[in-house]
Amino acid sequence: MRIGGFQKLSLVDYPGRLCSIIWTIGCDLRCKFCYDPELVLPEKIRETKEVPEDYAFSYLNKRRGFLDAVEITGGEPTLHGDLPEFIEEIKEIGYLVKLDTNGTNPSMLQHLIDRGLVDYVAMDIKTKLAFEKYDEIAGNVLTQEMFENIKSSIKILLDSKIDYEFRTTLVKDFHSKEDIIEVCKSIRGAKAYYLQNLKIVDEFVGEKRLAQLDEEEIEGVVSEGRKFVDIAYRK
Repeated sequence: MRIGGFQKLSLVDYPGRLCSIIWTIGCDLRCKFCYDPELVLPEKIRETKEVPEDYAFSYLNKRRGFLDAVEITGGEPTLHGDLPEFIEEIKEIGYLVKLDTNGTNPSMLQHLIDRGLVDYVAMDIKTKLAFEKYDEIAGNVLTQEMFENIKSSIKILLDSKIDYEFRTTLVKDFHSKEDIIEVCKSIRGAKAYYLQNLKIVDEFVGEKRLAQLDEEEIEGVVSEGRKFVDIAYRK
């Protein structure tokens, strides 16, 4: 597994659990608001110092009994063919596993669920499920096949018994209230849908400076969205 980052402890990333976080290298999208260009852009990846697997597993073994779980995020973890074997090693130590995904690899997602290798899945939904809008936010790299895969991953989670959440990062430049309400309608019955405001950093994948939504605007979206799905604003 190509690991681009390792955080030893998080109190907030896995609901109700203490976890470590592993960032994988590489992504098939180029979301303009992504703040991890060193995991996404090939020219940045070349400069990224990789974390040896042995280092991560050594720490996880030592912290058995203190930590509850490991979150695997990216980049896009499902691009890695060795992801199931990597997770198996984590599970053998005794940890729960949370997977973050953009949903472009539903076959891998289904495989992990069927084998009981993931305990919690967090899937990003970038915006309403309209190809042109999604492609704009995803950095104009989306294909029709990828778009259909994203919709398939949404269905897999909606139909599954696994713990999961959908989430959308809100960007004033890209999201309207109507966009988010359309997402709410498309995932009716979902266990959880979280909105999170854009994190302001020095460098985004899309390079352009971007702006957050006002919290008042977000609360208005949440209020209306609750007609369709269990939605909340995660500050």
